[in-house]
Amino acid sequence: MLAHLEAPIPILRTLKSRPEFLAIRGGRRSSTPAFLIEMKERPEMPNSVEGARFGFTITKKIGNAVTRNRIRRRLKAAVAATAGQHARTTCDYVIVARLAALDRPFTLLLDDVTRAFTALHDNAKRVRTDNARSASRRTGALKGST
Repeated sequence: MLAHLEAPIPILRTLKSRPEFLAIRGGRRSSTPAFLIEMKERPEMPNSVEGARFGFTITKKIGNAVTRNRIRRRLKAAVAATAGQHARTTCDYVIVARLAALDRPFTLLLDDVTRAFTALHDNAKRVRTDNARSASRRTGALKGST
């Protein structure tokens, strides 16, 4: 009787090795109370993987193994539920968990994931370059040196 109410759980392609995670560094970022997400487009290659790939990182600072695994499962479920509509198939994503992901209501977690994908893919925002960062530091230093 309950079989018709159960929805299939989408399967996420995941990043497995450290070099795959490091390849995402320096990409576009978006931050929410529960996690930080970073995205980078994959270069076109003849035998490349199709579909979006996701990596999940939860540091030991967050808690013990039980806590970290619970956070990972919650984030994977939220990303799997929204990735079909929002993730780009030519991109890789790394999600860095925060402790707030443990107790955050799942509906808010879903909203966070949707907002993060929207922010990452918003073409109006530009990725800051190192020159822009150093220029902002210089002007900030000048303001406070009076």
